Amino acid sequence: MNKEQLKKIKFWGASTSAHQVEGKNHNQWSIWELANAKELASEAEGQLSHWLPKWEEFKELATDPSNYVSGIAVDHYARYEADLDLLSQINLNAFRFSIEWSRVEPKPGAWDEVQIDHYRQVLKAMHRRRIEPFVCLWHWTVPVWFAESGGFANKKNVKHFVRFCEKIMAELGEYINYVIILNEPNVYAGMGYLNGSWPPQERSVLKSLRVVWHLAAAQKQAYTRIKAINKRLSVGLAYHYTHFAAGDNTLRTRLVVKLKNYGWNLWFNNRTESSQDFIGINYYQTDRIVKGTKQNTNERQNDVGWDMHPADIEHVILQAASEYKKPIIITENGLADKHDNNREWWLKQTFSGISKAMAKGAEVIGYMHWSLIDNFEWALGFWPRFGLVEVDRATLERKIRPSAIWLATFLKNLRSDSANR
Repeated sequence: MNKEQLKKIKFWGASTSAHQVEGKNHNQWSIWELANAKELASEAEGQLSHWLPKWEEFKELATDPSNYVSGIAVDHYARYEADLDLLSQINLNAFRFSIEWSRVEPKPGAWDEVQIDHYRQVLKAMHRRRIEPFVCLWHWTVPVWFAESGGFANKKNVKHFVRFCEKIMAELGEYINYVIILNEPNVYAGMGYLNGSWPPQERSVLKSLRVVWHLAAAQKQAYTRIKAINKRLSVGLAYHYTHFAAGDNTLRTRLVVKLKNYGWNLWFNNRTESSQDFIGINYYQTDRIVKGTKQNTNERQNDVGWDMHPADIEHVILQAASEYKKPIIITENGLADKHDNNREWWLKQTFSGISKAMAKGAEVIGYMHWSLIDNFEWALGFWPRFGLVEVDRATLERKIRPSAIWLATFLKNLRSDSANR
C-alpha cells in the first residue's frame, strides 16, 4: 500500500441509500416487498443454499417472510444525527446518501415541502460536522405513480425524473457540491427487466435495453438542467464496474472478456461521458472467464457468496482513467461480513489497489465504503451485513465494528503524516 498516493485522496466516506436505511418508505419496492415476501422466503433455500458459504447460519432469517419487508429498516430517517456522529467518529469526511423521490413527490407534480425540508436539515447537519455531502438522486426506487405509468421503460417518463432533479437542485443545491444522478443503471435494468429477480420482474432483452437507453437519456438531460441551475456543481453517476479477467488465453475467452467488458463497463459510460464531471465507480467483484464462461475460484467468499478480489479495483480504475481521463470517485466498495472477519483485509487490499492505480496516473479524489450501517439488502432482505457499523435488528442499537476502528486509526495517521510534512 502506497500511503503517499493515498494522501492525495480528499474525500474518505461511506455510503447508504434511502430505501435501505430510512424506513417507512412507500414506493414501487415497498409494494413489491409486501406482495412477494412469502414467496421469497419459501424459495430461499432452493435459491440460496447452493451458493452461500454460510447458508446454515443465515437460514432461519432467510426463510422468514418478515426478512423481506423493509418496514422501519434501520430508522435512519429519524436517527440521521446520531448516524452522522458515527461517521465522524470513524474519521470520515464524506457521506454519500440518496434522496427518496417517492417522499418528495408522492403524486405527479405534488411536492411535499416537509420532506424536502427534512433533507435540507440532513444536509445542514452534515455541514455542521464538516462532512461533504455526495447526493444521489436515484438509487433504484421510484414513486408508485411513476412505476404504474411504465417506469423508465416508458420514454415519456424521463421528463418526470428530470423535473424531480431540477426541483431538488433548486431547493437544496446551495448545500451541495457533488451530485450523483443515477446509481448502477446496468444492475437495475439487468435485475428488473432481464432476469426478472427485482421489480417489475420482467424478462425481456429488448425492454432491458430500452430501460438502459432511457436512463442514459435521463442522465444527459438531468445533467444539462442541473448545470443550468448551478454551473459550479460537480455532477456524475455511480456505475457498477466488474473486472473481467481471462483465466486462459483461448480466442473464445479473449472475445468473451472483450464483449462483457464493453457491454457491462463501457457502453453506458461511453454514451453519457459528456454528462459526467467525474467517474463514479462501484466495485465489488471480479469475474474470471475460462473457455468463454464464468468460472470463479471462490477461494475467499463474502457472506453473500461473492468471490473476493478487492485489489482488482486497480484494473477498473485504470480502465476508467484511460477511457475518460476524468477524476475518479469510488462511490461504493465493500462486502457482506456479519462477523467482521474480512473487512479490514478487504480495506487494506482495496487501498493497495487504489494506490497502485494512482501511482500509474489515475486521479482518485474520493473513496466511499458500502456501507456506513447495516441495511436492507434489497431482495435478500436484512441478513447480509455490509456496515462499518453493526445494527442490532431487535433494538436498532449501533455499534462500531473493529474494522471501522482500524479504518479510523488508519485515516487519522494518514492525515497526521500529511500535516507533519
